[in-house]
Amino acid sequence: MQRVFTCMVLATLVAVSGGCSGTSVITKRTKGNPAEQPVILDSTREDLAEKYNAIAHSVKSLNATVQLKPTAGSKYSGLIEEYHEVKAFLLAERPAKIRMIGQAPVIGKTVFDMVSDGDTFRVSIPPKNKFLVGSVALEKTSKRPIENLRPHHLLDALLWPEIQKKESVLFEEFNDETARYYVLTVLRGGYQTEILRKIWFDRADLRVSRMQTYGPKGVLVSDVHVSDWQPVDAAPGPSDPASAAGTFPRTIRIQRPHDDYTLDLQITKITLNEIIPAERFQLEQPVGSELVRVGEDEDKQPPKDAKP
Repeated sequence: MQRVFTCMVLATLVAVSGGCSGTSVITKRTKGNPAEQPVILDSTREDLAEKYNAIAHSVKSLNATVQLKPTAGSKYSGLIEEYHEVKAFLLAERPAKIRMIGQAPVIGKTVFDMVSDGDTFRVSIPPKNKFLVGSVALEKTSKRPIENLRPHHLLDALLWPEIQKKESVLFEEFNDETARYYVLTVLRGGYQTEILRKIWFDRADLRVSRMQTYGPKGVLVSDVHVSDWQPVDAAPGPSDPASAAGTFPRTIRIQRPHDDYTLDLQITKITLNEIIPAERFQLEQPVGSELVRVGEDEDKQPPKDAKP
């Protein structure tokens, strides 16, 4: 009986697949419009690394006006908080200087002012009359994700770190239903090799579309998506180092999984490589504001009017 059943199953499969001829039965065949088919460009690891480094090397400083929208939390933390969009002014300069001033819509009142020099960050929050100071290397996070936002978190999204000759780089393809990519994986050496960064290139135009930064033990520190590449506002001259870049992404999404927040930036105006006076990266504690040294115990906090 079992043998008869098996034969019946096999006979059915043969019939469905087209019988003895071996041809399959196609239920539907759709021919796409050639004009609508996505472009797929080819490249090599060396060419993509050179293309990335040309842009990274060319951008020395940045002065931009952006629309900024933070989102705190995620589906993994169980709570998502969306905040109002604010207008922000961004200044950045290599190697690690950055300042961002956020203003409330319509009234233009400053809601935060934050700077970092690569070692220390300072954040002024006028609505709360607080002035925060802390080390960039601080890993302690707040229970309220939005309080984890730091100016230096934007650096790698704006001033890209170059791929060094001493760094090993892997090369791969990645395909999904929406697009095809090339991925450069930059490795961190030492006692145990680890991933340092992943740089994604959209094969439709071979532009950078995504940059992931990893910490020790494979921790995903930052996941940055960039798109809408447009020429910079001030057209660079032939001798200007910005000419190697020429364009810059106007839409940037920064996700910080372990800080539990997302930052959406829409650049409305941008100038590259202008000379920025050093004093524009200085931020003093406002008179009468409360000084908070981030990372220190509350009982060790200085008096309200103490100076940083």
